[in-house]
Amino acid sequence: MDWIRGNTVGRGSSATVSVATCCRSGNVFAAKSVEFSHSEMLQREQNILSTLSSPQIVKYMGYDITMESNKLMYNLMMEYAAAGTLHDAIRDQRGRIQESMIGQYTHQIVQGLEYLHSSGVVHCDIKCQNILITESGAKIADFGCAKWTSPDHPEASATMPIAGTPMFMAPEVARGEEQGSPADIWALGCTIIEMATGMSPWPNANNDPLSVLYKIAYSGELPNFPGFLSTKAKDFLSKCLQTDPKSRWTAKQLINHPFVQEFNLSQRQNQKSFTCSPTSILDHRAWTSTEESETLDNIFVTKSSSLSRRIGGLWLNSRAPNWKWEETWITIRENVEGVKQDKNVGGC
Repeated sequence: MDWIRGNTVGRGSSATVSVATCCRSGNVFAAKSVEFSHSEMLQREQNILSTLSSPQIVKYMGYDITMESNKLMYNLMMEYAAAGTLHDAIRDQRGRIQESMIGQYTHQIVQGLEYLHSSGVVHCDIKCQNILITESGAKIADFGCAKWTSPDHPEASATMPIAGTPMFMAPEVARGEEQGSPADIWALGCTIIEMATGMSPWPNANNDPLSVLYKIAYSGELPNFPGFLSTKAKDFLSKCLQTDPKSRWTAKQLINHPFVQEFNLSQRQNQKSFTCSPTSILDHRAWTSTEESETLDNIFVTKSSSLSRRIGGLWLNSRAPNWKWEETWITIRENVEGVKQDKNVGGC
């Protein structure tokens, strides 16, 4: 199947993301690509994403192996979301989202998490930059840090490193102890604070990041709940942000919380379009951009690291993506003859 690569819209240390189009149908999708010799992480992401099917999960569209500039490339194809990410929506709303919209987005994120956790998958990097906003609502994206949790699954491994974005890590994750489904729930609470304030759940992180990470891991303190949120919203946060992972509510329990149920009903009654920005498609671990920067990034930390090295390793300088739609197509990609491809691009 022939497809055309448009301009690169995101670039990181391990892969690039481009807007692409199918030559036959003209359908547009997002292509995440890396040299085949360095594609182990992207293949892991494909392996997980290909098993998922939910309205609240970014749609998997296949993969292929192509030749470009005498290099063998591995390409993961996914749904193109022209509306952008939840991070873009915050920026579009001048730094904070109204509580009604927070409730609607949160309900859909929780639905996605309930599906993932019941499927034996932990996302490990829930945050606004990894939530796409489409016409049908919020969808969880970027499974570069995700892992299987079922011990019976052939891909599950007890040696998988701790992964994710430091300021959204649960205390047990920051300590390097475990990273199960409760860690996604903690990150959801941090994401709600980010939606409400437009800021990191730990506002002083940029001033002294290592101290904040140590605080997350060992102090027992919680992020500050925005005072202007309703009682229901604060109660929802309290169910997510418990230092003891066993005390956190599960996604299945949170779906029925009055906070999200109230706004889910409002959503069904109004059927209004979701607030969005036209600049983004998806976010990926370690993407870089020359125009916009952030000081938080995803990390991978092995459980065997010493405390000081582990905490130190949680802090990285990085660049956030600056997705832009470009009409100029620059590269034609074709499948490599003789390369077996069981899962070509779908939906073209």
